Amino acid sequence: MNQKRRQLFGFPTTFWTANTMELFERWAWYGIFILLALYFTGSTDDGALGFSQAQKGLLMGSVVGILYILPTITGAIADKFGYKKVLIISYLILASGYLLMGYATTYTSMFLAFLYVALGAGLFKPVISATITKTTTEKTASIGFGIFYMIVNVGAFVGPVVASKLRELDWKYAFWMSSAAILVNLILVIFFYKEPAREKVKQALGKTIKEIFLNLGKALSDIRLVLFLIIIVGFWTMYNQLFYTLPVFIEQWVNTAEIYNWLSGFWPWMAGFIGTEQGTVNPEMLINIDALYIVFFQVLVSSLIMKYKPVNTIITGFFISSIGIALWFMTQNGFYLFLSILIFATGEMASSPRILEYIGKIAPKDKVAMYMGTYYLPLAGGNFLAGILSGNVYTRISDKYYLLSQEVGKQGLDIPEISDTFSKNEYFSRACELMNLDQADLTNYLWATYHPSNIWMLFSAIGMGTVVLLFLYDRLLLKTK
Repeated sequence: MNQKRRQLFGFPTTFWTANTMELFERWAWYGIFILLALYFTGSTDDGALGFSQAQKGLLMGSVVGILYILPTITGAIADKFGYKKVLIISYLILASGYLLMGYATTYTSMFLAFLYVALGAGLFKPVISATITKTTTEKTASIGFGIFYMIVNVGAFVGPVVASKLRELDWKYAFWMSSAAILVNLILVIFFYKEPAREKVKQALGKTIKEIFLNLGKALSDIRLVLFLIIIVGFWTMYNQLFYTLPVFIEQWVNTAEIYNWLSGFWPWMAGFIGTEQGTVNPEMLINIDALYIVFFQVLVSSLIMKYKPVNTIITGFFISSIGIALWFMTQNGFYLFLSILIFATGEMASSPRILEYIGKIAPKDKVAMYMGTYYLPLAGGNFLAGILSGNVYTRISDKYYLLSQEVGKQGLDIPEISDTFSKNEYFSRACELMNLDQADLTNYLWATYHPSNIWMLFSAIGMGTVVLLFLYDRLLLKTK
């Protein structure tokens, strides 16, 4: 009887507690992460920080890259000192870290605050996935991880919606929201989380970490695995433009007023909810459609592809996502984002969940766990490269303010440089005044003159290159049929 009470739909209470904590942690993380590119590069007179695209790319890419390396070590820390203790420390770091990010105003202080948050996230990540593993059986693992993946995307969808509304009032409120979501988790872990059964680690932590790196080195001595991980870096580099580049591109170039006006005609409440006082739609509301598509369609896509080999669905998924990312940047018409993000999300749903499965397939039978430990490495590399491409590369090809500065220089207009005392908004308004154009006309002029949409060629080429390399890798090196 007691056993039945502790179970819900075949899973113990700790399983549901872990899923609930995952929901709030993803709520907090994505609520902020989807806004960071806008907050870092937005105009200071709008309450943002006014960083350059290069500063934004370096900050986001390097910190998130470090975050994905940390679980290699933090998993051992959790095994040594206990999951519950590590979760409590993680939540204390995250809750205080999000608050610090809301009050950081200089590049250095923001870098340190975000790095501090990454430490908390790095402690959290391996513990929750390990908890799900230990609270499911061979029979329930498939549905258990399906529930977990769905919960991840519920949190990833709700967080940005709430944060988007709060940042219209004040950017700090979005950071407060993330901190509050983590404090909910602190209550859950203290009062409801029961440590799952695990083997006590008796040896010293330093020796355990040394063994982890030795095993990692052994796995990476397999050239087949190394080549696969390098190829997958290409996918994550392309994928992360969803967060690093697309928000800025929409903010700078896409006419979201068309969406707002269309919605106002037949669904005024929704137009008011996702829209702004200026009659536009915030970029994060549109990007967040990706998570919504996954919540609705992941189970369907997974059921359709489960009978196919992992490598075939991964290659197909990469190809579809490459088409979707190309369509993101081709037009200023906001309506195309609904279709292009759906195409991208379909490829993501087909490929992303099966990458880890494929690593297990290429691993020797006695080294599967060792090989699985390398999963986060291409995520780290992909984030770092995504940051570089969304920085200086995006600036030269597509950044509105850089392109405007080129036009200002070409026409010999006298406008002060963007600085702490002369914001991006002031620079753009001054250019409009001297060129006798309104803001929409100047945006259209720059679009037609400098073709910022050409950035699609770069990102799509990375995706297509990944498709070709993975196909050749599987057919020529692994020689699978």
